[in-house]
Formats: sequence, structure tokens, C-alpha cells
Amino acid sequence: SPSLRAAAMAAGPPPPLEPSPLPVFSEEGFGDKFLRKTRENPLVPLGCLCTVGILTYGLISFKRGNTRQSQLMMRARILAQGFTFAALLGGMVVTAMKSRK
Repeated sequence: SPSLRAAAMAAGPPPPLEPSPLPVFSEEGFGDKFLRKTRENPLVPLGCLCTVGILTYGLISFKRGNTRQSQLMMRARILAQGFTFAALLGGMVVTAMKSRK
């Protein structure tokens, strides 16, 4: 109704349209992010280190001609990779559950 509009205009100008300030995040470097992620899910870096160690030992065994040891290490590498993948998925599930709460 026109009388309402006139009363609202008489009350004063509308408040200025200023956006609320956005939160400022500090720039996170690679090292800081790596440490934060490691603290959140320490099993993933541990699984990666195990995988690399087993792979290296398996390649050394292969180069030396110890095929039995090399095959054993390649199978162990698959298990270590599976563990790492499971830890990664588990960490994602835990993070998703935390964000829901």
C-alpha cells in the first residue's frame, strides 16, 4: 500500500549494501599441508613408505637375480598398496562423518 511505502521512505535511507567481509585464510604451503594431512590420517604416509620400501627391496632382489625374493616382494607391495588405499578410503569416510556433525 502507498502509505506503508511513504512511511518506510520517511524512516530514512536504506542501509548501505556492503558485503560482509570474507574470512581470510593464510596461504598454506606444501609442507604445512603435508603435516596437517599426516596428522589427520597417519596411516596413509606410513603405507606409502612401506610400499616404496618393499618395491625398492623387490627391485634390488630382481637385479641381483633372486627371482623368488623378487616375486615375494612384488606380492608384498600389492598388499602394502591395498593397505594404503584402505587407509585413504577410511580417512575419507571419517572426514565425511565429521563434516556431517
